[in-house]
Amino acid sequence: MRDGGQAANPAVAERLERVRAEIREACREAGRDPAEVCLVAVSKAQPLERIEAALRAGQRVFGENYVQEAKRRWPALREAYPDVELHLIGALQTNKARDAVRLFDVIQTIDRPRIAEALAREMDRLGLRRPVFLEVNLGEEPQKAGVTPEALPALLRLCREQLELPVLGLMAIPPLGEEVAPYAALLAKLAREHGLEKVSVGMSGDFPTAIRFGATHVRVGTAIFGPRPERGPREPGPGQEGG
Repeated sequence: MRDGGQAANPAVAERLERVRAEIREACREAGRDPAEVCLVAVSKAQPLERIEAALRAGQRVFGENYVQEAKRRWPALREAYPDVELHLIGALQTNKARDAVRLFDVIQTIDRPRIAEALAREMDRLGLRRPVFLEVNLGEEPQKAGVTPEALPALLRLCREQLELPVLGLMAIPPLGEEVAPYAALLAKLAREHGLEKVSVGMSGDFPTAIRFGATHVRVGTAIFGPRPERGPREPGPGQEGG
């Protein structure tokens, strides 16, 4: 770990505080307690020094899209910051289920029975029970991961009743270029209908609106860390935008 204090990357600390202030303001406008909203700092593809700057500024909940990327850097970071909570917010392949259960505290992207079953097997094998979200494809876009709203009840029953997974809530990525408000409201409505408390929706460009319409978790990346540098090839399989 580098040791330079916040001065090593003051821009990250400043942007993080702006995001926190926007969360507080959105909660005030919605008549909500800011403690109800969890800021997930999306560190996908960000340089290590920016992540360390956010950690030094007190951020403890982070989201990663790729299992292999998280596996390379978070074990060492967690030695220095053992209270970190790490969320998987990208698409998961069944062959990475074991690593995902070992690495992540929360898995937000269960989108089909095979993934749910693979995670349940690995949780049983490792003696761990990781909280999960079910990812809903609200726009029913064929190129995107996520269960359709119509198929959500069956997947939820499988996770709860057969696999005994601790399902916390629902997660979604609205269609690119569309207003987040109706999608956040729909996701919050689906969560209520199914007795779920958590709603993960909203990213860097729209998280205050998502909060006003019911988000309990917002996934914010570039608004905290700045633009992502160019990166090499991604892991195989469909990716997810993170914020």
